[in-house]
Amino acid sequence: MEDTKRPSWSSYISFIIAAIGSAVGLGNIWRFPYVTGKYGGAVFLLTYLLIIIFICAIPLCLELALGKFFKKDTITCYEKISPKLKWFGQLNLITAILIPAFYFVVGGWIINYIWIFLTNNIPSDFSVYFSELNSSPYQPIILTFLFLFIVAIFPYRGVNKGIEKANNFMMPTLAVALILLAIVAISLPGAKEGLEFMFKPDFSKFSEELILTALGQALFTLSIGMGAMVTYGSYLNKDVNIKKSAYTLIFFDTLVSILAGVMIFPVVFTYGIEPTAGASLAFISLPQIFLNMPFSIPCAILFFLLLFFAAATSGISLMETSTACFIDNFKISRKKAVVILTLIIGILSIPSALSFGALENFKIFGKTIFDSLDFVTSTILLPFNTLIICIICGWFASEITKEAFGEGKFAGLLKFLLRYILPLVFAYALIVGL
Repeated sequence: MEDTKRPSWSSYISFIIAAIGSAVGLGNIWRFPYVTGKYGGAVFLLTYLLIIIFICAIPLCLELALGKFFKKDTITCYEKISPKLKWFGQLNLITAILIPAFYFVVGGWIINYIWIFLTNNIPSDFSVYFSELNSSPYQPIILTFLFLFIVAIFPYRGVNKGIEKANNFMMPTLAVALILLAIVAISLPGAKEGLEFMFKPDFSKFSEELILTALGQALFTLSIGMGAMVTYGSYLNKDVNIKKSAYTLIFFDTLVSILAGVMIFPVVFTYGIEPTAGASLAFISLPQIFLNMPFSIPCAILFFLLLFFAAATSGISLMETSTACFIDNFKISRKKAVVILTLIIGILSIPSALSFGALENFKIFGKTIFDSLDFVTSTILLPFNTLIICIICGWFASEITKEAFGEGKFAGLLKFLLRYILPLVFAYALIVGL
């Protein structure tokens, strides 16, 4: 068996880039613009900013601190607080395995779109093309497996040789692509209208559903409630300031989401798409529009490369979360752990990949398998896992809150919110979601 000594980040910058890579995913580039469009633009953005700064920053600090304090995987960290909490760590592991089972299907779609634009094999109607792609009995599975294989390579190679190197290349490339596309977007005729929609609030659009959606978006985009930040935190050096790191991560994660909106909404308003177009925006509406834009093919390739890097860096963090649990709990080598997990996720992803084709009529409470996994993880498991860590650390693990918040008046405010406000917020979100 290989040496299973705990790895560590080669530098603080490498950790920050990897953590940003974990947080910045399809939730920022794909989901954030369409939920922002659906819930009124600027008023959603404002609500989201308040939630991510004053609510979701707290469990983010806790997860990083938990990993840093115990230097172990998610399951072992909770077990060290109390053996009775081992099940909660296991629930985090289940969440980290279930998300890729549907998330990686989207990664497969992205690979396919990069290929058709690179080879100039572009369909005339993307609505028909997307439907035909997903109705194929084998193509979605092959594409999902391809994305899974690409992602698995980096945890297989290790924290420094794999995960760090992947993020050190992908994240700067993602940033450049996003900035270039945003520049092209704001040069379009509808840029002013699109930017006003995003930055000029219309408070008549404010609603309870908007608040809950913004909360769910913040949890998903920061990788909270799935053990990823516990795992990345466990590779930190002792002198790292958790609170500073968490807010640095939030700043860059939010910046990417805002830039994604700046990239999308001018295009939407220039070409007359409804900003509420939804999830189909990236795979049906925008590809059709790219054909009419300046630098059409390069813009399309850049956009889908952007999506690919976002999906891959988040996927890597999810794979690493599960890998760390397998290494620490089953005492197996990293390579063996990654191979086993790749097989498990591959098998679980098959029904999701076929959800829009061969299994489209198979419904669970009216939802496809893909949508059911999305619902169970995003609406139930993430808020529940976050609720539990808030209760545990707020009332029974003062050493973790001290590690997370430090001392002083601001730390006192965060502890108050953690104990008395956040459990109510996440419990309410869970109840309403159900």
